[in-house]
Amino acid sequence: MQNYNYTIGKIANIIDGEIIGNQQDNIGIKNILFDSRLLVEPDNTLFFALSSGRNDGHKYIDELYRKGVRTFVVNNSFPINNDATYIIVEDTLAAMQKLAAFHRGRFEIPVIGITGSNGKTIVKEWLYQILSPTFSVVRSPKSYNSQIGVPLSVWQMDGSHDIAVIEAGISKPDEMGNLTRIIRPTIGIFTNIGPAHGKNFKSIEQKINEKLKLFGGDIKSCVYCADQPEVAAAMRNTGINTFSWSKTDRNADLYIKDISRNGNTTLRATYKGEDVETVIPFIDDASIENAIHCWCIALIFNISEDLIKERMSHLESIEMRMELKAGINNCLVINDAYNNDRNALSIALDFMNAQRHDNKVLILSDIMQSELKEDELYPYIAQLIEKKGVDILIGIGKSISKYKSHIKIKSYFYESTNDFLANHPMQSFENQIILLKGARNFEFERIMKVLQMKSHETVLEINLDNLVKNLNYYRGKLKKETKVMAMVKAFAYGSGNHEVSNVLAFHHVDYLTVAYADEGIDLRDQGIRLPIMVMTPETNTFDTIIRYGLEPDIYSFRCLSQLEEAINQLDTILKEPVKIHIKLDTGMHRLGFMPNDIDTLIDRVKSNPDIKIQSVFSHLATSDMPEENDFTKHQIDTFETMSSKIVEAFPYKILRHILNTAGTTRFTEYQYDMVRIGIGLYGVASCDEDRGKLHNVISLKSTIKQIKEYEAGETVGYGRHGKVTRPSRIGVIPIGYADGLRRQLGNGAACFWVNGKPAPIIGNVCMDLCMIDVTGIDCKEDDTAVLFDESHPIEEISKACNTIPYEIMTGISQRVKRVYVKE
Repeated sequence: MQNYNYTIGKIANIIDGEIIGNQQDNIGIKNILFDSRLLVEPDNTLFFALSSGRNDGHKYIDELYRKGVRTFVVNNSFPINNDATYIIVEDTLAAMQKLAAFHRGRFEIPVIGITGSNGKTIVKEWLYQILSPTFSVVRSPKSYNSQIGVPLSVWQMDGSHDIAVIEAGISKPDEMGNLTRIIRPTIGIFTNIGPAHGKNFKSIEQKINEKLKLFGGDIKSCVYCADQPEVAAAMRNTGINTFSWSKTDRNADLYIKDISRNGNTTLRATYKGEDVETVIPFIDDASIENAIHCWCIALIFNISEDLIKERMSHLESIEMRMELKAGINNCLVINDAYNNDRNALSIALDFMNAQRHDNKVLILSDIMQSELKEDELYPYIAQLIEKKGVDILIGIGKSISKYKSHIKIKSYFYESTNDFLANHPMQSFENQIILLKGARNFEFERIMKVLQMKSHETVLEINLDNLVKNLNYYRGKLKKETKVMAMVKAFAYGSGNHEVSNVLAFHHVDYLTVAYADEGIDLRDQGIRLPIMVMTPETNTFDTIIRYGLEPDIYSFRCLSQLEEAINQLDTILKEPVKIHIKLDTGMHRLGFMPNDIDTLIDRVKSNPDIKIQSVFSHLATSDMPEENDFTKHQIDTFETMSSKIVEAFPYKILRHILNTAGTTRFTEYQYDMVRIGIGLYGVASCDEDRGKLHNVISLKSTIKQIKEYEAGETVGYGRHGKVTRPSRIGVIPIGYADGLRRQLGNGAACFWVNGKPAPIIGNVCMDLCMIDVTGIDCKEDDTAVLFDESHPIEEISKACNTIPYEIMTGISQRVKRVYVKE
C-alpha cells in the first residue's frame, strides 16, 4: 500500500490511540497490513490486529515480530511482551477505517464509488481499462469492497493519481455509513439490485436505500439504470444529481435505442440530442449492462466518442471465480462456490453452456442467499435450470429436496453432502460436464475431490486465465478491426485442443488453425463452430474437409486439383463455395505458390464458382531474429506484391495475413487484416521483446511415489548410470519417456522442484518412471514434484534437451492428464 508521509505518532493521533512499548513516534509508515500471510515488506509496515469471529489477528503478532514487523495496532486488552511499538485502541477495525477516512480527505481528485448487487468488480476493472490511458487511476484491488477491503483500497491513493475507483459492498443494514465516510465519492454508480444477502434486509427497498447511503453530500452525479423501477424510485427520493440510462425511457440522459449482437455487440444511443454509438466484444446481458455503466462515466468525463469506441471495443474479460478441471470418466467439472444466489447460478450455468457440452449435470445445494421465500425460489430455480438446458439435477439439502416436485428434468435428491457421497453411484458420471454450485457450509470441495480425475498422478496443468491474458496481450498491439487467428494445431501445443479452443471461442478469436483435417473434425464434433483453417490438407481428406465446413490451405496446383476433384465427386450440390486459404512462398521455401504461379492461380480460381478465396497468407522465416530484419522485410514486400495481385483480381473481400507470434510484436505495422498467434498464447515468448510480459499457461507436475535411502557406492536405474556418491534419499516419480520426459534429461541434466528445492534426476529416465535425488530436501511420499511451471520456465528444460519449447510441449503424451484451471 502507498504512503503519504505518515509516522506512527501521527497515526496514533488520527485514530485516537495510545503509543506503548517502544515509544518512538517518528517511525515512518508506508504499508498497512491485516493478513499476516500477505506480508511483503516488514519495515515501515503497520499491522492492524483485527478480530472477527474465531480469527483473531493478535495471535499472529509474535510471528510477524519474528519476520521483522515492529509496529502494531492492537486492542486495549492485548499483553505487551516485546520491544515493538504498539498503538492501543478500543476497536482495531474502526481504527483502520478512521485512518483510511483521514487519508481520503487529503485528496481533491474525483472518486468514483460503485455499489450494487452484481457487476461492481467488472465495472471497476472496465473503467480502469477505459480511463487509465488518459488519467492516472487507482482502483480497489480484486473485490476489496468490504469493511476491511475499502480502507485498504483507499490507502493506495497518492499524489500521482487523477481518479480513484472504489467498490463498496454491504451484507446487512448500517454497514454503508462506515464506507461512505472512507470513500466520500464524488461520482457514483449503482450497478443493479439483486438477491445477494437478501435475508438480511426486510425488503428490496431497504436494501436499495442502504446501498444509496454511499452517495452523500460530496456526490456530483450518480449513474444508474432507470429501467429498474425500485432503483429509479429510490434515486428520485434522494434528491442527488443523477445520470440515468435506459432502453425504454427516451428522457434518460443516455437513451439506448438499439442493441445489435453479431459476434460482438453494437450499442446505439442518444446523448444530449445527438446519436452516439459504441461496440463491445461481448454479447451477454450482464456484460452489456456493465459496459453501459462504463459508457456513462466516460461521457461524464468528456472522453471523445472516438476514444470511447476504441477503448470499449477492446474491453477485456475479467477473470471468473471458477475452476474447470478434468474429471473422472472423461468428464469436465466446474467448481463454483463463490456466490450461492440465483443470479450467480444463472451466470455459472452460462459458463457451463459456453463449454459446448451435450450432457450437462448440475449439483446444487440449498440456496442460502435470496430475498425470495422458498416457495417462490425453488420453482424459479426449476424453470431456470430447464431454460439453461441442464440435463440432470442433483439437489443436496433439505430445502431443495422439499420442492423436488417442481423439477421436470431427470433429478436426484439428497439431504446432505454426506448422504450424496455415501449413496450416489459415482461411476454413473461419464462423458458429462458437471457444475458444482454449493453454499460454503455444504463443503462441496469434498465432492470435487471425488469427481476430479486421479487416474494418473502426473498432470499437465493448463491455466485458462493466463491463456486469455496472453491473448489480450497480443490483442493490445492490434488495430480494433484486425482479426486474430489462434493456432491450436498439435493438440493446442499439447494443452488440449477442445478445452483451449473453447476458451478462445468464448473470448472471440476470429479463426482457429489446425495442421490436419482430423484435428478440425474433432473440434467440430466437440461443438466448436468458429472458422477453422486446415494448414496441411492430405490427399484423401478434402471430401471430409468439405463435409465438416473446414477451410483448407491451398499451397500448390496439385492441392487445388485434389480439392476440385473432391468437389466434383460430391453427391449433393454445394450450398455455398468452399472457402480456401492461399499460401504464398515468400522466402520460407517450404509450402506455397511462387510469384510466377499467381496469374495461373487467379485464372483457375476464377473459373470455378465452387471455390472462394477467404484469405491469402505467407509465413515469416525469421521474424524472431533482429539480425534478419532485412530478410523479413523482403518477405513482407514480396507478400505485398503477390497478395495485392490476387486481392485486386476478385470482386469480394479477401483477408491477408503474414504475421506470426513474433511478427505481431516486432512488425506490428504489417498486421494487414489478421495475425496468427501461436506459441505466445501458451506463455512462451518467441522473441526478446515478449520476455517477461507473458503469463505462464502450462505446468507439468507429478508426485513422489516412494522414497528410499542408499549408501555411497550404490547405483540407480538401468545400466547403473546413477551413481550414489554419498548417503542419499532417492525419490521415484511416475513420469518417464512414454509421458514425454526426454531421456536427455537423465543423469543430472535436469531437475524436478520439490517444495521449492531442486531435485536432480539421477540415472536414466525409464519408460514410465524416473528417480530424483531428494537428499537434504524436507519432503515425503505424495509430495508434488514440478518439472516446469511459472517459477521454473519450460525454456530451461528445452535448453537441457538442446531443442525448443515447441518440441517439449507437443511431446507430452496423451496419457498425461490435462487439468484446466480457471481462477
